[in-house]
Amino acid sequence: MAENKIFAGPRVRRIRNGLQLTQTAMAEALGISPSYLNLIERNQRPLTVQLLLKLASVYKVDLEELQGEAGGSLAELREVFADPLLAGELPGDQELIEVTEAAPNVSGGVVKLYRAYREQASRLKDLAELLAGQGHMASLADTRLPIDEVRETFEARPNHFARIEEAMEAFHASLSPGDDLPAALKAWLKREHGLVVRTLPVHVMPNLRRRFDRHSMRLFISERLSPFDQTLEIAMEVASIACHEPIMAELDQFPFSAAEARRIGRFQLARYAAHALMMPYAAFHAAAQRSKYDIDLMRARFQVSFEQAANRLTSLQRPGAAGIPFFLMEIDNAGHRLRRAGAQGFPHARFGGACPKLNIHAAFAVPGQILVDRVEMPDGGEFLTVARTVEGPQASFQERVRRTALLIGCDAGFAQETVYGAARLPPIAVGPVCRLCERQGCLARAEPPVTRPLGLDEMATGLSVFDFQ
Repeated sequence: MAENKIFAGPRVRRIRNGLQLTQTAMAEALGISPSYLNLIERNQRPLTVQLLLKLASVYKVDLEELQGEAGGSLAELREVFADPLLAGELPGDQELIEVTEAAPNVSGGVVKLYRAYREQASRLKDLAELLAGQGHMASLADTRLPIDEVRETFEARPNHFARIEEAMEAFHASLSPGDDLPAALKAWLKREHGLVVRTLPVHVMPNLRRRFDRHSMRLFISERLSPFDQTLEIAMEVASIACHEPIMAELDQFPFSAAEARRIGRFQLARYAAHALMMPYAAFHAAAQRSKYDIDLMRARFQVSFEQAANRLTSLQRPGAAGIPFFLMEIDNAGHRLRRAGAQGFPHARFGGACPKLNIHAAFAVPGQILVDRVEMPDGGEFLTVARTVEGPQASFQERVRRTALLIGCDAGFAQETVYGAARLPPIAVGPVCRLCERQGCLARAEPPVTRPLGLDEMATGLSVFDFQ
């Protein structure tokens, strides 16, 4: 019967070096020649069953150590080379397999170095945010993707664009859509530009929200979208045409470093213009004040979604006719922060947004329900927060629903001006991101603060696994 053969030369060499044996000494103990052992260590000869048993009996070697795959190391190396910095370096896994087999210690060292790099980058980011919150600008700039540059630029300024607001308000007045804005927008596109809007079924356009065919002059909208989101897509097309000059004028105010960033920025401004068209400033501001900023009443009044109405609230900052300075944040159920917006810029230092005690995280447990809290930051600042889940495009039976959560909030001083602040809620002690929060005894703490050393008292431990001094 044929013997099972295993090529495990690097592992044999590692065992020999660990025992501080020469090839001659090990070969003699195994009953083979030094040259044959040399060939085994270079993977030019296999380890037979007899040799495996001999290694196990002479050196007390675990056979699984010789026969097992370096799966853990390989998976960790895959993670390292999946980083955007290294993603294009390897055509496949073969070289990674060779490294883990031939030099497992080197493989482990690369993984440790990569983890240290990520930890250092995380600490630098945390410290930069801490310095920025204290009025200091960090001098270190990291490499950013165009989408990161656009997000940071938009989030650091008030979410109000006066030129676009004025243009869209004037256009809405000239359009006179009555109670059927989608029909009026479609009619305008066909009359003024010969552009026809069509809704396509999922099997025809499975992977797109919208597509503009310049040759046939048709705008295709996916039936996956809710009626509100379909209207938004049409409004974005109209705004891109009717509000082109104001959009470009606002875009020119941003010092984007690349053409791709400008393209993304132009898309964001078109989305803003679409909201301004669907919910004209003066009418929306008046309705917001009458309803005490009840988002559900405003979404019914303007026939928009909860997300669209909440997003519009953050833009009510016209001089002389400003609303409550709301801020907004959206996350997915994995905790990834998808976007932030705010009338005064999202208050990063005072309200970091990643505290697990915020109601935005609890919203996923009760989809569609509105959760209201009053929260207190470590510096004494208080905020009113309103959270609710929102659904993405319609999923088929085989697909998982895309559900995100929105948090819209304002300074607690404005709470009584809203329908959500009527109840006298006791404040919940929250904080910024855990790495910047110094609250003692927090049951929800996920990471130690970067500003304090860890407590290593073996005689007493606190409520958190990340005790600090």
